Amino acid sequence: MQPVSNIYPLLNQPKNVVITFHQKPDADAMGSALGLYHFLKQLGHTTTVISPTNWAVFLSWMPGCKKVLDYEMQTAKATETLNKAEWLFCLDFNTMDRTRKMSEILTGLPCTKILLDHHQQPQVEVFDYGISDVTKSSTSEMVYDLIIASGHADKINQNVAECLYAGVMTDTGSFRFTSTSASVHKMVAGLKETGLEHSHIHEELFDNFLESRFRFFGHVLLNRLEVFYEYNTALIVIPQIDLIKFNVKTGDTEGLVNFPLSIHGIKLAAIIIDRGDERKSSFRSKDGFDVNTFARKYFNGGGHFNAAGGKNSEPLEEVVRKFKAAIKENKEQLSSYQF
Repeated sequence: MQPVSNIYPLLNQPKNVVITFHQKPDADAMGSALGLYHFLKQLGHTTTVISPTNWAVFLSWMPGCKKVLDYEMQTAKATETLNKAEWLFCLDFNTMDRTRKMSEILTGLPCTKILLDHHQQPQVEVFDYGISDVTKSSTSEMVYDLIIASGHADKINQNVAECLYAGVMTDTGSFRFTSTSASVHKMVAGLKETGLEHSHIHEELFDNFLESRFRFFGHVLLNRLEVFYEYNTALIVIPQIDLIKFNVKTGDTEGLVNFPLSIHGIKLAAIIIDRGDERKSSFRSKDGFDVNTFARKYFNGGGHFNAAGGKNSEPLEEVVRKFKAAIKENKEQLSSYQF
């Protein structure tokens, strides 16, 4: 994989470009992709964003989101677009299998593939150019860096700024995570200087949910939360019946895993959700516990040091049993923090 800087001289040569990201995109995946989309359009590229799956309603306000193709819902059109691509930008994922049903076609495309990602252990052999920088707060910050470093700061218009701000703000936990470096604040200052109005972005992302989501959160925290004080760990287990009862949609569980981490003394917070076809897990940590390694070892996943996820095909009860066995195996690390 060649350095992503090697494409900078080529950016002024219009191409057929496709931008994609991981399944069930969050604000950083969608924000970085649409920010790059609006940038490349200004340079004359024919650009399309394709999502492997559907996405949360609270992302639909983003400029350009209505033009994003849903691969699962628009397979024929998306496949036709992919087959015409000369450049494929892969954002916010480290391995092709994170694109779900798109994985095989993406791997087989003869076009130039470019990676922009901040997760650990990327699948570098499938990309022609790219950068994988785990020190970066978000992929949105990396897109911002690309625009600036390639000499196109003047192309950061209102659309670019809004999309990139949404990504960096959410992936830093509203700028409270340790990934919030000085460069992040400089980036936000730069976006503000373009005229960015940030308050409405917060409202769209955090003040735009149905009543049923809040009742779902209340039910889960009251009835599905278990605390293992001897391991400084909290676990939320959500059976599929809860998703049906509260009419849970894509994105409605976003942020739920962070709630137990705010309990005094908790070092590891986890959520396991039965989505029918698979069991999805999310992990958050503090005080030096590496959930990237934890997710890779036990849950076919990975991510960042303090935020990771996984998936399992086994029944929910078996995944929960596996989690409880895993925290026992890691007791020495988890129990080092005393209440």
